[in-house]
Amino acid sequence: MNICLIGYGVSSLILGNVLTNKNIRVSIIKENKVIKKNTNRTVGIAKNNIDFLKKQKIDLNNYVWPINKIKIFNESVENKEILNFGQKNNNLFSIIKNSQLINILEKKIKKNKLIKIIKKKEINFYNSIIENNHEFDLVINFNEYNKISKEKFYRRHYKDYKSLAYTTLIKHKECDNKCAYQIFSKYGPVAFLPLSKFETSVVFSILKDNNNFFDEKIIKLIKKYNKNYFVKSFSKIEKFELKGSLLKNYYYKNILCFGDNIHKIHPLAGQGLNMTIRDIKIISDLIDNQINLGLPLDKSILREFEKETKHLNYLYSQSINLINGFFNFDNKFKNNYSKKIFNFLENNSFFKKYSTMFADKGIF
Repeated sequence: MNICLIGYGVSSLILGNVLTNKNIRVSIIKENKVIKKNTNRTVGIAKNNIDFLKKQKIDLNNYVWPINKIKIFNESVENKEILNFGQKNNNLFSIIKNSQLINILEKKIKKNKLIKIIKKKEINFYNSIIENNHEFDLVINFNEYNKISKEKFYRRHYKDYKSLAYTTLIKHKECDNKCAYQIFSKYGPVAFLPLSKFETSVVFSILKDNNNFFDEKIIKLIKKYNKNYFVKSFSKIEKFELKGSLLKNYYYKNILCFGDNIHKIHPLAGQGLNMTIRDIKIISDLIDNQINLGLPLDKSILREFEKETKHLNYLYSQSINLINGFFNFDNKFKNNYSKKIFNFLENNSFFKKYSTMFADKGIF
């Protein structure tokens, strides 16, 4: 059995490791795009997904920083949290630098004899994949912008969040840094995501209406909304546009799209990678079932994968869009609606229980 993964990033490296645990040979196509290893971007991984990765021999417990509480604030209600989740001794999710996660996965890849890294050079490579003239049982395509996606997977629902995400790392005095903070400001949500006792990641999603923001202005606003850290320094600020998309058809012949190529969502809840890991669990189980029945790996797996995940991914992404849309709407009316709603939700144990499960396991 031989599976081809097109794209070289966190999601494909995780899936590559999962597949080789089934004794499947994996070829990872490294396209021309270079992974930025000096980025300050971070990823949050839900506890359920951390446990899954550990079972797949990707043990991150010594590298991630656990978060056991989340506090949510609204700018209009100064210094008063409107919601909080979690308990002191129960981890909700963990944070790790994107570059560190890639380094961990790359080290595992280099030791794995069942994985072959191929740098794409041939002009006709994509044509051979589309025409099914290749040696792979299945092809899994992570890249939204290559020829395969443009020719066969161009039907998508697009979402322009009309926002820019600004990210930086702050170094600060030592503190008991296990609580994440999110403030819904008049400019957009700003999240403080702990990385250690001394370092915290900041993600600030700002509506494009405020298009005159320079680095100095971003730092000034972060200082304004920071109520917990004695900041020593800021790393270089990076920014990227926030756009979402949902693919309408997941597969063609024996080609399956995967990861951000099928669902790209707002980083508001830090669920992008978590959605992909949940998809990896499902494709892993489907492959196991096929192998146990003595059947070949063919497009029946891809058809079943789409059937099991498409509606869940749609509902999950729409729920994130709904939350984002609500706060944008609420800000226009000076938070008159959120004050009443969150006063009710803060004291609703049912809401807290199932929203925590929703963040950890998705809609399952």
